[in-house]
Amino acid sequence: MTADQTEASDLAEQMNAGLQALIPVAYNMGVRFTALRRGYAESSVPFEGNGNHFGVLYAGVIFTVAEVLGGGLHMSTFDASTHYPLVRSMTIDFLKPGKTDLTARVSLDEAEIARLEQESAGGNKANFELVAEIVDASGEVIGRTRGDYQMRPYGR
Repeated sequence: MTADQTEASDLAEQMNAGLQALIPVAYNMGVRFTALRRGYAESSVPFEGNGNHFGVLYAGVIFTVAEVLGGGLHMSTFDASTHYPLVRSMTIDFLKPGKTDLTARVSLDEAEIARLEQESAGGNKANFELVAEIVDASGEVIGRTRGDYQMRPYGR
C-alpha cells in the first residue's frame, strides 16, 4: 500500500469513528466511508437490515448514504480546523429500486476546489454543489442526489 493509500484508509477509519459518535443513526444503518481523498468521497451501505415493507432498500437509507458524502469530501479536501460543512438542501431522484448493497460517490475538480479555498479564505462562507451517484452492486445507477452545501466558518 502506498503512503497516499494508507493516509486515505486512515482518514476513512477516522471518519467512520466520527460517524459512529456524531451520527449514530447513519452508522447503525451500516453507512461507511470507503474512499476519501482530495476532491473525492465514497460511502457504502449494506442491503441487509435496511429493507422496507416491499423488499427494497428504504428511501431514507439511500438518501443518507449520499448525504454523508458532504462531510467526507470536506474532511478529505479542505481545512477542517477553520470550516465545517453544512447541507442546506438536497434533492434525490430514485431511478431504480435498491436491491443490493449500495455505493455513493461525489467529486470536485481542482478548479472548484481552488474557488472554494479562495472564497472561504479569511473566515468567509462558501457555497458549492455536490452531485452524487448511487450505484448498486452491479454498478448500475439507482439514484442521484443534488446537494447545496456550504463551507461555514466556526463561530458563524
